[in-house]
Amino acid sequence: MSEIDKRNRLSEEPFTYQFTKKGTVVIYYEGKQIKFVKDKEAERLITRIKEVEDDRTAVQLLLAKITGNFKRGNEKSGKNKRK
Repeated sequence: MSEIDKRNRLSEEPFTYQFTKKGTVVIYYEGKQIKFVKDKEAERLITRIKEVEDDRTAVQLLLAKITGNFKRGNEKSGKNKRK
């Protein structure tokens, strides 16, 4: 088992991406847009994705790393849930 993905979450492929005509990259997590990468960072990301696009887990890991620590598990699920 990999030390990076101990809970095997990346095999579910939660991240997707889309290249735009302007050279930017939009990253989605479970269908929701979470990050918009542009300029030189986008160029580097596109190059790295094209290098490893045959390995789905590597692409997922790359997208997880670029999004950072955006999900910690303590997010609120909605306004009406609060009592």
